Amino acid sequence: MDPGPDGGLSPGAPVLQAVQTYAAAYPMLRQVTDDLVIQVTSLLDDAGINYLNVTGRAKTVASFAAKAVRETDGGLVYDDPLTQITDQIGLRVVTYLSDDVDAVADLLSEQGTILDDRDMGQETADEGHWGYASRHLLVVLNPTPEGDDGGRGPDHHRASVQVRTVLQHAWAEFEHDIRYKGTIPPEQLPDLNRRFTLAAGLLELADREFTAIRDRIQATMTTHTRESTTQTSRIGATQLTQFLAARYAEAGWSRTDHYTWISGLLHELNIGSLTDLDALLGSVDDEAIHQRMGYRQPSRAVRRLDDALLAVFGERYIELEGNKHRTSRLTARRERLWAPPAAGPGHTER
Repeated sequence: MDPGPDGGLSPGAPVLQAVQTYAAAYPMLRQVTDDLVIQVTSLLDDAGINYLNVTGRAKTVASFAAKAVRETDGGLVYDDPLTQITDQIGLRVVTYLSDDVDAVADLLSEQGTILDDRDMGQETADEGHWGYASRHLLVVLNPTPEGDDGGRGPDHHRASVQVRTVLQHAWAEFEHDIRYKGTIPPEQLPDLNRRFTLAAGLLELADREFTAIRDRIQATMTTHTRESTTQTSRIGATQLTQFLAARYAEAGWSRTDHYTWISGLLHELNIGSLTDLDALLGSVDDEAIHQRMGYRQPSRAVRRLDDALLAVFGERYIELEGNKHRTSRLTARRERLWAPPAAGPGHTER
């Protein structure tokens, strides 16, 4: 660094120039961050992945500057802060179950380029410990189709994305908050570390149990809901959840509100009973749909129904009131449905 007379950075210092450049770009980065949150949320919703929330932040100018001036062994950590500081845009996706962490990571890899992928929980486990657990991805997402976001979608911006379960998130936030308070007497640190380790182990066990509970309930629904095809004026979200769990036994659960949403689409299509829906889906070749769409991950229950309805009703389905927010994406998916099947073995979707 080039220190000034007051011990700070001189006007010509490379680090100061980087900070000035970042400060000028900061308003734009905030907008890009907001756009990326919308884009990732739309991708998750479109894929039917069950998640709690998606949040984002652009690194503040002060935080960027503090990181840019870090030193090690008497030299700067970052020779080129604008390139080497990769968390200028940060997103976080919180899921309910650990399986969904992997599903989110796979989805992002399909929808963009993964520049770096670290499973911090697995790295900790490989060392024989419990502790911080989160999937850290450095991603460049593909631009969204024109029209989905007013045409201003983020293009070629790197985003640091943390993906973790709600329990992993609670542990990380609490641990970070406690350790950065700076009020822990040194003699208490060993016991504090031990307690955090114990809590991390218990939460990992809880994550496993939640997954086991989900699997048990899905198996029960699959066993007992095949005959639930009674005539109603409208298929309710609970009925639909049970029906899809039975029909697509291998599919993961979607977000609770997505069952309500697609129930509304069925109502728009005048499909008012599970008997009618069962008959309609019997005419659909699920494997052919998966091959034509080129999916690489197992799709969730609502997405499988969504694809089937798109295949049967085509343009009418795209024009439904409940689909107005995703017309361009549905149009692109319909084009893939009618494209020739990809060569080689079929793939499955997220």
